[in-house]
Amino acid sequence: QVQLVESGGGLVQAGGSLRLSCAASGGTFSINPMGWYRQAPGKQRELVASVNSGGSTKYKDTVEGRFTISRDHAKNTVYLQMNSLKPEDTAVYYCNAGLGRVKNVYLPGSIWGPGTQVTVSS
Repeated sequence: QVQLVESGGGLVQAGGSLRLSCAASGGTFSINPMGWYRQAPGKQRELVASVNSGGSTKYKDTVEGRFTISRDHAKNTVYLQMNSLKPEDTAVYYCNAGLGRVKNVYLPGSIWGPGTQVTVSS
């Protein structure tokens, strides 16, 4: 059974950093684009960053320059380095295995991790 499991969340002060990891098991996603989403209480889940199989990245405008997505094919793992965190970054962060990109738009797949909580205090 293919699974994604996120880790690395926690409580951090504004201006701090966290590094999230998403480990895949039961299969490989080397040809899939991968995405990090987040969902804050009372809000819709939103795409934060994505990376395709070749390493090309794309970011939500409010995190560009602060977050970096990367992937390690050998470890079947995707990372999200988050710097200069703000209270508005507080959310549950989810990893997703994408179906592809169409006109540079990320298409989410049906495989999600359970999420990891990120809380940024002011």
